[in-house]
Amino acid sequence: MTSIRAEMPVLTRHEGDWIGTYTLVDLQGNILDRHQSHLTCEFPPDGAFSYYQTNRYTWPDGKKEEHEFPGIYRDKVLWFDTERIDGKAWEVDDATVILYFSYKGMPASYLYEMIQISPCNNYRARTWHWFKDNQIDRRTLIQEERMR
Repeated sequence: MTSIRAEMPVLTRHEGDWIGTYTLVDLQGNILDRHQSHLTCEFPPDGAFSYYQTNRYTWPDGKKEEHEFPGIYRDKVLWFDTERIDGKAWEVDDATVILYFSYKGMPASYLYEMIQISPCNNYRARTWHWFKDNQIDRRTLIQEERMR
């Protein structure tokens, strides 16, 4: 069996901790939400999951959230099926990962995320395109830097 590290080298470059800002905008570019993030991307050597991501969010008013996203690797695709989301991620070139997912509590909605990692592996730019009833509904813009 070939490993996720061998067959998804771009995703492997994301291993570690990332800090950044999520900005949610409507179709006219108006800011709907902005908050800080700290994400941890791991590749557990043993266990049921090939990939494990922990997302921590903090808003200016003190609100906090934490979510865990374990993934299973199969055939050059990382699959997610948690209580929160259902989706999959795959690589498209030497700097880009595409993630398709839907929130289980939001019927008729889904997202496509494009994740770009810099050649030095220390910066990421991510965009979410939210669709509702198959039409673009809003976007999330994410700018991150690797924690040192």
